[in-house]
Amino acid sequence: MELVIVSGLSGSGKSVALAMLEDLQWYTLDNVPARLLALVVGELVDSDDAKFERLAIGLDTRPRPEDLPVIRGLLEDLRQRGLSCQVVYLHASDNVLVQRYLDTRRRHPHTPAQAGDRTLSSAISFEQELLAPLAESADLVLDTSTMSVHELRDIIRNRVANQPRNEIGLQFESFGFREGVPKDADFVFDARFLPNPYWEAKLRPLTGLDAGVIEFLTASPTVEAYVQDIVRFLETWLGSIEAANRSYLTIAIGCTGGRHRSVYIVERLAAHFQESFPGVSVRHASLERLAAERAEAGARNP
Repeated sequence: MELVIVSGLSGSGKSVALAMLEDLQWYTLDNVPARLLALVVGELVDSDDAKFERLAIGLDTRPRPEDLPVIRGLLEDLRQRGLSCQVVYLHASDNVLVQRYLDTRRRHPHTPAQAGDRTLSSAISFEQELLAPLAESADLVLDTSTMSVHELRDIIRNRVANQPRNEIGLQFESFGFREGVPKDADFVFDARFLPNPYWEAKLRPLTGLDAGVIEFLTASPTVEAYVQDIVRFLETWLGSIEAANRSYLTIAIGCTGGRHRSVYIVERLAAHFQESFPGVSVRHASLERLAAERAEAGARNP
């Protein structure tokens, strides 16, 4: 049996994640009270029904503080019994969550019915504090602030539904420091000191996926040495990280704009590790954002 617990801040995309798993033939239950989780899971684990072999449960976002240690104990017990159990925690920035609630005009679950008792912003802060212990113990933490629904669905498909048992899933992500460091990164490597293709006029409009930039960076001994240092670091410690029951790891590589050096290094690392780790995925955050902006501009000016 495989069990995925989906939790996180209200408005961060939990329903989208559960819907994706349901589309992939997982049996899903949403908004299960934390105090009933052990009862529900215990009943289904002991069932002989094949439809419960892949089970995804969305937790109610209003647990009692005393429920959280019980959840961690339940998962540890199930793992000791040989079951695959993962916790996926979704969150987003305060501004994004506020805007999502304003767009949908829904009431936040931690906003009392009496108007004025708690503002939307204070409800979000309250929920963050309440769920902090669960976030800290999660196997996979996803910041959905800049993700589209389609991007989130793809991540759930690639990193959760297809996650091999007992093999850590690696996501290599490129980003631009000018846009901020990804909040869900486990390791961040800075590539801003490396030779920059941006200063070559013919390479400036290209990206780290294009042949010209690849040739430029491949020819640099400094770039090659840095790539090999990162490879050695990860190869040294991945075994210990996996032994600590970590199932997912996000390695972020940043450069100034997130278009050239970081993209190139991410592609190099992914190509290297996919030979021995089946669960390798790649995300180029700045390139995705640029493509979305161009598509939006094209829609405005057909």
